[in-house]
Amino acid sequence: MTNFNWLLDGSIVGLYLLITMAAGLYVRKYVSKVDDFLVAGREMNVYLGIASLAATEFGIVTCMYTAEAGYKYGFAGATPGIAMALSMLVIGYTGFCIKPLRDSGVITIPQLIEKQFGPRVRWAAGVVIVLGGLLNMGVFLRIGGQFLVTIIGLKVTSFNLWGFQVGYLEAMMTVLLIGVATYTILGGMLSVLITDFLQFVVMSVGLIAVTLLVLVYVGWDKIVTTVEVNYGAGGFNPFVHPDLGWPYVVFQIMLNFAAVLTWQTTIARVLAAKDSMTGQKIYVRTSFFFVCRFLIPGIWGIAALATLGQVTNTLDAMPTFLSTFVPVGLMGLCVAAMLAADMSTDSSYMLTWGSVIYNDIMAPFRKKEWSEKKGILINRMIVALIGVFLLFYGLWYPLEGDVWTYLGITGTIYLASISVLLISSCYWKGANSWGAFGSIIFAAAIPVAFLVLEKTPGTKDLAKQIGPYYSGIAAYVCSALAMVIFSLLKPKKGETT
Repeated sequence: MTNFNWLLDGSIVGLYLLITMAAGLYVRKYVSKVDDFLVAGREMNVYLGIASLAATEFGIVTCMYTAEAGYKYGFAGATPGIAMALSMLVIGYTGFCIKPLRDSGVITIPQLIEKQFGPRVRWAAGVVIVLGGLLNMGVFLRIGGQFLVTIIGLKVTSFNLWGFQVGYLEAMMTVLLIGVATYTILGGMLSVLITDFLQFVVMSVGLIAVTLLVLVYVGWDKIVTTVEVNYGAGGFNPFVHPDLGWPYVVFQIMLNFAAVLTWQTTIARVLAAKDSMTGQKIYVRTSFFFVCRFLIPGIWGIAALATLGQVTNTLDAMPTFLSTFVPVGLMGLCVAAMLAADMSTDSSYMLTWGSVIYNDIMAPFRKKEWSEKKGILINRMIVALIGVFLLFYGLWYPLEGDVWTYLGITGTIYLASISVLLISSCYWKGANSWGAFGSIIFAAAIPVAFLVLEKTPGTKDLAKQIGPYYSGIAAYVCSALAMVIFSLLKPKKGETT
């Protein structure tokens, strides 16, 4: 039995959705150029940037996988948040790569890569970015729908619509997609930034309120004791956790450092900033949020373990716990906060992957410059098609294992190579297209091969022996080695090995 009240809580959620949609659609009249659609005219200030980045990088999927990490690993599950916060602080403070990237005036990373490695590498970089990004985002809608179905308490799995049986999960996914896609397609980055600010406020209030409730009624002592009883020292130290260990920690450091440098939805805030210093300040001042991003839902997950005990589906533990723990009224705020988080994430991700398709993959097919009107129309069509892909992929792909591991491996398909290419573009003039192609091929082949082995019945056991962490580490190491070795094998004209 859930505490969600359709009259009171449903009204709160409905009001929030109405305000968000109105705000997102209102700014569409200010979109007259492709730059307005993709990077909001590069006029974003520090405070809007902080709110937008925080809202974008915290969706329902974020809450689900971080709560699952808390449920399965205790406080050690927050290790990725610490790794990301430290990476963002160091990169923001030093301006490593992000300063030359923003100063170059590009819209996407492959544009900068082209200056060093040529148009073919730019196109290949765009392909792996979109491949890794869409595989990564492919599970977002399904997990968002799963959360809403669980917390609202829909025990019946389907309903009859004009003679057809429609699943509640599929219906939730479709409604989420239509709502987000509508204002993203019409308003682009301007709509995303405005709605991100509103969503950041609602999300923050909801997170704080639910966390205080957990700390008061479950209690900090019980949360700590639950971790000690279930996981011992491994619940606090990832190095001694039997399911984690040093490969997990090393992979998280590599993954999150590369993500801070090249994850397109994150780097889009740097590229939309007024200047490079504004981008650096956004990184520095948002860095601690990424600890909270893992820790707060992680505490909810531990509270679910303390209250429910061991459950079969660890991903559902947190929403099942919240559905009976959060009281009526506050439940509406909680669901609105999660919807706020999800809408900001989905809209930003759809727009940024679309910008790479338009700006980098389609670049060779534009024999002459398109008009602003045609460019905006093409971008809107791309975003719509991405939405359709996400809906069908979410329905088709059977997610196994914990969500964060899947996201880390699919993200590595492009993070491992694009981070190497970006660093080389900024700081190593000797890097060339041979090294770039070698880096892209190795970085994509290793995680893709692991995913295939994992899904093939005959090689499932082999994939389990290798494990995702060793596979991920290999991708980053081989990508960097390929760049160095192949660049030195065929140096640029006028250079010697």
